[in-house]
Amino acid sequence: MTALPLVIGMGGINAAGRTSFHQGFRRIVIDKLNAQARQETFVGLASLMNLISSENGKLVDQQGNVIEAAEVEAKFGQQILDGTLIRKIEKNHFDPDATHWHQKMKISPRDKNISFELRKKELPHPLPSAWVVTELDNGRVSVEIPEELTVSHDAYRDNPIKAAGQMPTGFKPESLYNSRYQPRGLQATIFAATDAIRSTGIEWDTILDKISPDQVGTYSASVAGQMQDEGLGGMLKSRLAGSRVSTKQLALGLNTMSTDFINAYVTGNVGTTFSSSGACATFLYNLRAAVQDMQAGRIRVAVVGSAEAPITPEIVEGFGNMSALANEEGLKKLDGNGIADHRRTSRPFGNNCGFTIGEGAQFVVLMDDALAVEMGAKVLASVADVFVNADGYKKSITAPGPGNYITMAKSVALAEKVLGKEALQERSFILAHGSSTPQNRVTESLIYHKLATSFDIHNWPVAAPKAYVGHTIGPASGDQMAMALGIFSDNIMPGVTTIDKVADDVHNERLNIATEHWNCPDMDVAFINSKGFGGNNATATVFSAKVSLAMMAKRHGEQAMKQYYDKLATVELAQQAYRDKANAGQFDIIYKFGEGLLDEEAIEINADELTFNEFKHTIKLPSENPFDDMV
Repeated sequence: MTALPLVIGMGGINAAGRTSFHQGFRRIVIDKLNAQARQETFVGLASLMNLISSENGKLVDQQGNVIEAAEVEAKFGQQILDGTLIRKIEKNHFDPDATHWHQKMKISPRDKNISFELRKKELPHPLPSAWVVTELDNGRVSVEIPEELTVSHDAYRDNPIKAAGQMPTGFKPESLYNSRYQPRGLQATIFAATDAIRSTGIEWDTILDKISPDQVGTYSASVAGQMQDEGLGGMLKSRLAGSRVSTKQLALGLNTMSTDFINAYVTGNVGTTFSSSGACATFLYNLRAAVQDMQAGRIRVAVVGSAEAPITPEIVEGFGNMSALANEEGLKKLDGNGIADHRRTSRPFGNNCGFTIGEGAQFVVLMDDALAVEMGAKVLASVADVFVNADGYKKSITAPGPGNYITMAKSVALAEKVLGKEALQERSFILAHGSSTPQNRVTESLIYHKLATSFDIHNWPVAAPKAYVGHTIGPASGDQMAMALGIFSDNIMPGVTTIDKVADDVHNERLNIATEHWNCPDMDVAFINSKGFGGNNATATVFSAKVSLAMMAKRHGEQAMKQYYDKLATVELAQQAYRDKANAGQFDIIYKFGEGLLDEEAIEINADELTFNEFKHTIKLPSENPFDDMV
């Protein structure tokens, strides 16, 4: 039997807030929530943003005043709304109105020479041959240069790109654990992986007691690596900025580091470790590897995700100079009123002028169906498969191509084969790549239109998370997964509220791209679609919890499911306990730096297995010849 990979936990952070228990999703659809869900969402965001905290079981504001949960929205509601989703870039990233750079200046002598003084140790090496240096007192020298001199000087410029999907204002991942000057993307990784694991309601060591330690996998990557000063960004510019490269910048900057951090500091994983970068499809690339390993029986549990913190002047300028990002001039032209609306810079499938960059980290915990039944794990969804196809020959590496037709067609066909025509036609929806570029709105909608025609689908719902959280690059399809789980849970389909209407060139005849949020019936399947730079296309077929549980019941039988639900009750109590703590800002971050180290000298090895003191189960060695028919 092929294992069914179940999503039993999801955690993370993006511009909408915390991922676990759908906080971020609920921030996006805040106006459609009932009173209880709305109150919980505001309280959770207020704690995340350090507007309130918990003391002795009570909520208090920054002045130490006790505040009731019902009062949080009235006191902080507008501040929370303003400090989440896409907004003007905040100065903890950089100042978009005065972005620091080094301006080159060519200085010519007014008379015969350019003359100045400096400390002798500041002289360049080797000394230019035309420079005339005279020793002065106190270790200083006088320099005369009889020719033109090029210098770089600190300067500031008005950045044409001023908005981004930033983590909520006031959220400081570095303060939640001993982050040791780590780049922001890795800080977000630790938070997101913890959030995902805690959200399962099952202790990690309890899971390891059920399986062999090599039946666990971690699958994760970023795209650009860690481009803050603590990572590759600092390494690349340190010498040019007159400072030294640190001993950590290269290592911490690698795009595999999110995987490595989870293995080393969160789960202590000795099983599979995997990192694949596929541009905007990176989350799905890693999900595909985990799903296929689980279906093949190589792993039984996996932590899968991606993290990216690309809101730096250099990356923003890089995308901006490709004309990929929505800029001030383009936004003003769109609205025709001379004002750039920083809340509505991302407009998927509407009249738009480029995407909006975002930051975030998204992780899911996968478990095979047999183990989930045994442990009573809460099922959020299941992943039937993830398809990846390239575009073939191209004129431009960034241009769209045919690969996404293949991935979407395979995903849709698989859903129809498993669930039937009715489920596909009546209870499926699309989480679109929806990047908010003029080219994307045409090409992606055409794919959906052709598939809807081929499979006789009408009024196919299409949602687009990038309208709210921006394009987080590596974790972008993780943002789509988080939205899919929210839709399955709350029966609210997010509209693209940042647009006034669907653009005229969008192929919308068979699609339902709403401009307002709407209440939907139970949905059975989500198609998570990604069209990445360079032809990195991927689409995942994701089944709802309701469908997944029905499939599990058919496979495992009534008695096994009865026992499953008995165990689930205990798991749900543990989930609620974490949910309450997280809403109060108590995340209990998992960061085991230097803890739980394996005693390598105590490892026992024989021809059949490896035994570790630290693990309940042994690791079995290959016992059969897989090429028996060839040797």
